[in-house]
Amino acid sequence: MSIPNHVAIIPDGNRRWAKNKGLPVFVGHQNGAKKFEEILQKALELNIKFLTFWGASFDNITKRDEDEVACLFEIFEDYFKRLINEQKVHENKVRIIILGRWREVFPESLKIVINDLVEKTKGYNNHCLTFLMAYNGDDEIVDCISKLKEAGIEVNHENIKKNLWTSELPSVDMLIRTGCNGDPHNSAGFMMWDTAYSQLAFPSEFFPDYSSENFEKTIKNFADRERRKGR
Repeated sequence: MSIPNHVAIIPDGNRRWAKNKGLPVFVGHQNGAKKFEEILQKALELNIKFLTFWGASFDNITKRDEDEVACLFEIFEDYFKRLINEQKVHENKVRIIILGRWREVFPESLKIVINDLVEKTKGYNNHCLTFLMAYNGDDEIVDCISKLKEAGIEVNHENIKKNLWTSELPSVDMLIRTGCNGDPHNSAGFMMWDTAYSQLAFPSEFFPDYSSENFEKTIKNFADRERRKGR
């Protein structure tokens, strides 16, 4: 089976999942975090080298209800603390990268945990797990162009890629957005440069219902596709 080198996931549907079950929103986010643990394990089993997960957009953090955001911070901190000591991370030599504007808006305790996680995995190179936190794709592009302009660097494909937040990551082979029953779409210019030739998958399941089996099925579907990249 042809395995994509880089898979990116937009985990949509946590709040709708909770609402449909008459549960508080935070329960949807908690179950989404648990579901990602399953998917990470499956990604390692499939030997996917790069996995990128959109944890929160900048808008999620700055425009949603304060109680919901506070809950997200607690979930992030708890999950990243567990990742620091997660055996499969260290056994599989998974480097963890956190990108976005999280330094601007995350509480200090969460930033300390993130920095610790990044530091303890920075020497690994078998796999790369990237979390996009307080990330908007349009912010990334604006920041890149600003850097090029301030430095007087020519705007071309190579220089743009070198100055993106995602400069260390290869292009995305498959972009998966869950919870898209009849509503396939992108948001906030998600990784717009790196997804230019991505294969797209829009499973209908809300993320808390998107199992590791669903994920493997999506990856197998990728293997059946022909990637022409404009040719």
